[in-house]
Amino acid sequence: MSITLNPALDLVLEREVDVSPAEIWQAWTTPEHLKTWFCPRPWKTVDCEIDLRPGGAFRTTMQSPEGQSFPNSGCYLEVIPNQKLTWTNALEADFRPVKMPEQTPGHECAELMMTASIVLTPTAHGTLYTAYALHADAASKQRHEAMGFQEGWGIVLDQLVAEIKKAR
Repeated sequence: MSITLNPALDLVLEREVDVSPAEIWQAWTTPEHLKTWFCPRPWKTVDCEIDLRPGGAFRTTMQSPEGQSFPNSGCYLEVIPNQKLTWTNALEADFRPVKMPEQTPGHECAELMMTASIVLTPTAHGTLYTAYALHADAASKQRHEAMGFQEGWGIVLDQLVAEIKKAR
């Protein structure tokens, strides 16, 4: 289940958390759960569609604190329950290539193409959670890093863990 990384192109967030792989999987693959934690607050995820299969759609709509909506869509590439989830925003459902998105003022993600994976490895105390963001070029990686990949994806992981614990 390893991913071959290119340090010039890829970003990684790795952290051990005290919740199980099955709980994390449920939070990542159930729309009503995902909407509670998926983007850093005060932003919200107001809509989510998940067709959990290779080629299936992964769509979310994020909302800014000012009420502006930002739809995101992608395609699942790899689905290994409780272990690994891989998707890309370079493809739509059924592996259909996307048209290059228009730039949306104030929302740099609209133009940032990537492939992402979440790998869940059981540990004695919970899960080693590893998130990968793979980019086509160094400029895209640098833009994603400058947007706050480590901080943003870390905040979202904290929110995910808190939501799991709250639901227990």
